[in-house]
Amino acid sequence: MINFACQRFQLEQIIRCGLALTKTDYKILNFLVENTEDWLTTEDIAEKFNINVSTAQRAVKKLHLEKVLQRTQNNLDNGGYIFLYKSYSKDYVKKMILEIVAKWTKAIEQELEIW
Repeated sequence: MINFACQRFQLEQIIRCGLALTKTDYKILNFLVENTEDWLTTEDIAEKFNINVSTAQRAVKKLHLEKVLQRTQNNLDNGGYIFLYKSYSKDYVKKMILEIVAKWTKAIEQELEIW
């Protein structure tokens, strides 16, 4: 829990806000950050979280665009391909979040200077 003025924030709220994540996006990110050794398909992720594949696809697409997930393409023998995903290291993701918080802090400082 982080206190700021009259508001208390859970770390999850800060991460979700900083990366514009839904609860499901965050749960998937948190799981993948704790399990960085395995490449997973969206089907694997959907099964793990008991969600439909389209929800898993939206989440990993967003997380990949936010640059917290790595993606690789696995070409299939009979043609076609599937994407596999895994998280960057927890330290890498932490650094990203800290950079976002630093930008927020800088923006607040600038607004206070104007005020």
